[in-house]
Amino acid sequence: MAKPIVAIVGRPNVGKSTLFNKLVGKRLSIVEDTPGVTRDRIYAECEWLGKTFMLVDTGGIEPQSDDVILAQMRRQAEVAIERADVVILVVSLRDGVTATDHDVGQMLMKSGKPVILCVNKCDSVGAPPPEFYEFYNLGLGDPIAVSSVHGHGTGDLLDEVLRYLPEEKEEDASDDHIKVAVIGKPNAGKSSLINRMAGEERVIVSDIAGTTRDAVDTEVENEYGKFTFIDTAGIRRKSKVLDNIERYSVLRAFMAVDRADVAVIMLDATAGFTEQDSKVAGYAHEQGKACIVAVNKWDAVEDKTDKTMKEFTDKLKIDFSFMSYVPFIFISAKTGQRVGKLYEMIQSVYEHNCFRATTGQLNDLLSVAVARVEPPSDKGKRLKIYYMTQASTRPPTFVAFVNRRDLFHFSYQRYLENQIRSTFNLDGTPIRFIIRERDRNDA
Repeated sequence: MAKPIVAIVGRPNVGKSTLFNKLVGKRLSIVEDTPGVTRDRIYAECEWLGKTFMLVDTGGIEPQSDDVILAQMRRQAEVAIERADVVILVVSLRDGVTATDHDVGQMLMKSGKPVILCVNKCDSVGAPPPEFYEFYNLGLGDPIAVSSVHGHGTGDLLDEVLRYLPEEKEEDASDDHIKVAVIGKPNAGKSSLINRMAGEERVIVSDIAGTTRDAVDTEVENEYGKFTFIDTAGIRRKSKVLDNIERYSVLRAFMAVDRADVAVIMLDATAGFTEQDSKVAGYAHEQGKACIVAVNKWDAVEDKTDKTMKEFTDKLKIDFSFMSYVPFIFISAKTGQRVGKLYEMIQSVYEHNCFRATTGQLNDLLSVAVARVEPPSDKGKRLKIYYMTQASTRPPTFVAFVNRRDLFHFSYQRYLENQIRSTFNLDGTPIRFIIRERDRNDA
């Protein structure tokens, strides 16, 4: 499910980054009392009253400036506005209404997007000062007084944001389609794989890294089932992301993972595993998605023997030790080698990600596992697991009720996870544990 996008815009040095950090609860944007510090679009997940959306911080907009850097900042802010569902225009109470504020306001009204006027730096408690009311001259409706430093008014601002957020709904693809995000570094062959699976040239393919800018949906229906493939721009290290439009494509790639059921992590067999591949895979893992590692361009690997694939797999198991559940497949998007097998694997890991066990099955498994390996103890106190139940799916999430949370060591949690995986054959999906502490009398 795609999250709505809320963009924070305004001229330089009105406190956009401070407001961004306050709303997301983390110091992600650089804050400095100098215009132009924020040049990149910075994004983070924000939650308010149970609703989640992506918040995007942008560099200051100087509509009339000929400065090269400021012109680039203006362009990336325009890209953010184009993609946003709601726009927050930040102005400064101390500076009053400026000509730049008028110009930015006019630009936002032309965009047709819902605009919320945020008057920042209202640091005093109580009724806003008289100069606050001059911001009605911008013609953007009732302004909201906010202090991004102290947090005053941020609740009212978020309430207003929720008023304009679109209703959350599934993507256009039918509910019975498995949504598959194809992610990885640039030039790993993601678009070639989409074209092979679709049987036509649906996506531009080029050896130039960064050809794909946006997430593109391709629906496929065949003997293996119904699928919606989401081709995404390559995700590369932030230090390598120099182009303004490409910065936004990274956000689109992450959001494609958010709305996908299965993430196919593409590796280039000729380049091998890199640190960035682990970061791409780590994001899909953190989001609880079913995952497959597809090693592409296997046909281009020279001097292969009957042991080459096993040696490559053994190395990948070490590289992906943080997600030991993930299956590997060696394919060639160019020749179509094992693409049919990839369909079967997608269907399998999706079913595992949606798996649900009964409480009776889990507690039978628990009694056998505890009898086989005794729970850990500390200073004469032993961990007791009273019972276990499944709370949710996608990914399978299990709740364990114990006498002492601190005794439920990571190693024993991993042991129980392995027991669940082997018993129910849950390859390709992460598993989550929630530990609940209960008094012995309650149990």
